[in-house]
Amino acid sequence: MNNNWIAIDWGTTNFRAFLMCGEQRLACVSQPCGLLAVEKNRFAETLQALLQPWLAEQGALPLVMAGMVGSQQGWHEVAYITPPCGPNGLAAGALKFTTAWGSPAWIIPGVRGVGLAQQPEVMRGEEVQLLGLARLHPAAQCLAILPGTHSKHVQLNHGEIGHFSTFMTGELFSLLSQHSILGNALPEQQEAPQVFMLGVDTAGTGAPFSHLIFSARTRRLSGEIAPANIHSYLSGLLIGYELQALPTHQPLWVVANPALVARYQMAAKRLGLSLNATDGDSCFINGLSQLYPLLQGTAQ
Repeated sequence: MNNNWIAIDWGTTNFRAFLMCGEQRLACVSQPCGLLAVEKNRFAETLQALLQPWLAEQGALPLVMAGMVGSQQGWHEVAYITPPCGPNGLAAGALKFTTAWGSPAWIIPGVRGVGLAQQPEVMRGEEVQLLGLARLHPAAQCLAILPGTHSKHVQLNHGEIGHFSTFMTGELFSLLSQHSILGNALPEQQEAPQVFMLGVDTAGTGAPFSHLIFSARTRRLSGEIAPANIHSYLSGLLIGYELQALPTHQPLWVVANPALVARYQMAAKRLGLSLNATDGDSCFINGLSQLYPLLQGTAQ
C-alpha cells in the first residue's frame, strides 16, 4: 500500500513541497514560485509542472496545502476559522477538491482572531507550524514567535491556537533598507553584531518608533555607524521594538530558519528573555502530518 503524499507550503513569494511517506520526509522541492509568480491564475498548471517528477513516478498522490494558496488571491479561497482552534478545527475547515490530473487535494484554512489593542488579525500557513510546535514541544501554555515578512506572536494553550498579533518587522526592514533615505546609496552590507545590539538598545528607549528609525541616518552622518552596518542597525531596531511586547511569565519559542533564530535570540537575551528555538520546516511537516489522517478520516 502506497502511504505517500505531498505536503505543500505555498505562499506569496515562495513554494515548497515535501514528498512524504507517512510522517517521514523523502524529498523536497523549493522554488521562488509563490502566488505573485503564477501567471493568469494558472495554479493547476504551475503545480503540476512543479510536482511532475513525483507524479510521473508515483501517480496522482494526495496533496495537502497551506498558506496564501487559500487566500482571496490564491487558487481557491478557504474561509478563516476562529480561535481557539487545534487540529480538528483546522481539518474540519479545510477545502477538498480533485485536481485535473486526479490528485485528491485539501487546502487548510487560515485563522482570524483579535490581537493587541483589540485589532483584527489573520494568519495563513503559520497555523500549521503552530500545530507542529505544540506536538513537538508540548506545554500547558507558551507564546510562539514566527518571524518573517509579517511576524506573528501567538498564544498556545494546551496545543490550541489562542489570540495572536502581527508585527510587520520583515516588510518594514525591506521598505526602510531599499526604498527610503535610510538605505539610499549604501555600500555592500556587512554583519555587525555590536551595531545590531545598539539598535536593540535604542528600540528600548521608549521613544516613538518613527522618531527612532531616523537615527539610522543621523548616526551614519555623524560617523557613529559605518555605512556598511546600517542594515544591522535597522534590523536591531525593528526586532528590538517587536520584542518589547513579549510576556515574561511563560515559555517563549521562536520558529524560523537559523539566521533569523540567531537574531531574535540575541535581541531577546539583551532584553533579559530566553527564547527556545525550533526549525520551521520540521514544525510545518509535523503540523500537516497531524492533519493528513484527519482529512482522510483515518485518524486513530
